[in-house]
Amino acid sequence: MVLRPEELPKAYQTASREAEAAFGNGEMYMEKYLARPRHVEVQLLGDKHGNLIHLGERECSVQRKYQKILEETPTVALTDQQREAIWADAVKGASALDYYSAGTMEFLVDGEGKHYFMEMNTRIQVEHPITEEVTLIDLVKEQILIAGGAPLSYTQEDVTFRGHAIECRINAEDPETLAPAPGQITAFNIPKGPGVRVDTAAHEEAFVSPFYDSMIAKVIVHGRDREEALARMRRSLDLMVIEGIRTNIPLLRKVLEHPGFVAGDYDTHLMDEILPNVDLRG
Repeated sequence: MVLRPEELPKAYQTASREAEAAFGNGEMYMEKYLARPRHVEVQLLGDKHGNLIHLGERECSVQRKYQKILEETPTVALTDQQREAIWADAVKGASALDYYSAGTMEFLVDGEGKHYFMEMNTRIQVEHPITEEVTLIDLVKEQILIAGGAPLSYTQEDVTFRGHAIECRINAEDPETLAPAPGQITAFNIPKGPGVRVDTAAHEEAFVSPFYDSMIAKVIVHGRDREEALARMRRSLDLMVIEGIRTNIPLLRKVLEHPGFVAGDYDTHLMDEILPNVDLRG
């Protein structure tokens, strides 16, 4: 359907005039609005020889100010048929671009399980370790080999999925206001044990600068199923010690205990329920 300029919504006309003034082109397009979507992304690997595979999806709906703070795989939001569909569309889209290297096709998913393309990240993602845990594929190693011209080490048939994995991003920030909390770390102890991995460069006496991203560590757990992974993450956060600065560990504990999250019934507005008095959209 084609509308005349005067038939377009007033907000659209205003935005178009701003685009025309700023860029010399007022052409715009409209997207479907999803009120309470889930953010699901598909991990991809492609080489320079025309091979491209997916390594499953990741659920990334736990966000504050549009920044992810907790991810899990697989998502509980999709049926097997819907999962196959989002995988297929991700591979189809990246193949059309002749894409190579590690990359992530990102989608919004509505309450009926329908997915809508959002963007593609042409790089390794912060949350890549949970995919490594369920596939046993070293994504960083593969990315380096691909950059050197080597073919993929795996075919799609080689990719299998085992259990459930969760990642929590440990940030140097106030757990209630989300304000940055840089400073000197005076004590630092990371959790250990079966199915627990911590990626970090932080240590006791390290100084967290106010000039860079506030993430100082990633806690990754793997379990036979989601219930075991949740139990391991709760225990890991209880055992993690970071003193001298404030961190978001108390906030992450709240997420892990939230009834909606525990049930797998949550979306990108989960943090609005956990921190109702904080502006999470600014």
